[in-house]
Amino acid sequence: MTDEPRDWLEAELQETLDEDYEIELEDAVLSEEIRRIYREKRPEQMDRKLYFRELLRLQTELIKLQDWVAHNKQKVVVIFEGRDSAGKGGAIKRITQRLNPRVVRTVALPAPSDREKTQWYFQRYVPHLPAGGEIVLFDRSWYNRAGVERVMGFASEDQVDQFFQDVPEFERMLVRSGIRLVKYWFSITDEEQQMRFLMRIHDPLKQWKLSPMDLESRVRWEAYTKAKEDMLEHTNIPEAPWYIVPANDKKRARLNCMSHLLSMIPYGEVPHQEVTLPNRVFNPDYERDVLSRDLYVPQKY
Repeated sequence: MTDEPRDWLEAELQETLDEDYEIELEDAVLSEEIRRIYREKRPEQMDRKLYFRELLRLQTELIKLQDWVAHNKQKVVVIFEGRDSAGKGGAIKRITQRLNPRVVRTVALPAPSDREKTQWYFQRYVPHLPAGGEIVLFDRSWYNRAGVERVMGFASEDQVDQFFQDVPEFERMLVRSGIRLVKYWFSITDEEQQMRFLMRIHDPLKQWKLSPMDLESRVRWEAYTKAKEDMLEHTNIPEAPWYIVPANDKKRARLNCMSHLLSMIPYGEVPHQEVTLPNRVFNPDYERDVLSRDLYVPQKY
């Protein structure tokens, strides 16, 4: 008797990255004390199977959204902001995981060059805006001026005031041009950020994520809070409102963000040309050349 075919979702679940296994790897390099604190303070975790089922369901819907955007030549910009280690990158990674990079791309700009510092502030962001049929995800954005630049002293208060005057009209211009603009702020608590920083310090796989600027942000937590509050007050406009994502629980934050993004755009099914696999043509004179072994990657595994 043959086994019944496995449910496709079950098969997909088994092949999908198991985040809990990743956490086990993290735990293996953590001290006992940090591990104890982490387990005590961690909120109740979402059931793993439920998480993966919902993740795959939402990613399937995101593929439909992508196809709708491409088919209808729509333009979408999604901004991800939040404190360091708030989970912006993890959410972006799950959103884009199964999408076409020719349609959906992520923009994460480095610090401005000396030349860019002399330009109109928004100028370096404009070339990355989408054309028709594209979705652009900004992993941090022009809101750097209201956050890190202000708190760390890279922008004067006059420059920040000018930004607050300019950004509402800049975003209204984007919306009038046909861009669908969605803005997310990933929110975590002081305690949660401290725990995530400790994880990064003691985890060799994540130490690269921790910069001197990140460490300084811990010292200036209250200044960042005030900067965030001013930013939301001045830039939460009807044409482009902010949406806050509670992000202490990474899994729930990712799913909630994905679900909300899908609800913000009236996508639907689009016609697809039926795909059929053609038969391979066999040529009786065809011979495959034998390639040198030096061309092959060593088979270590």
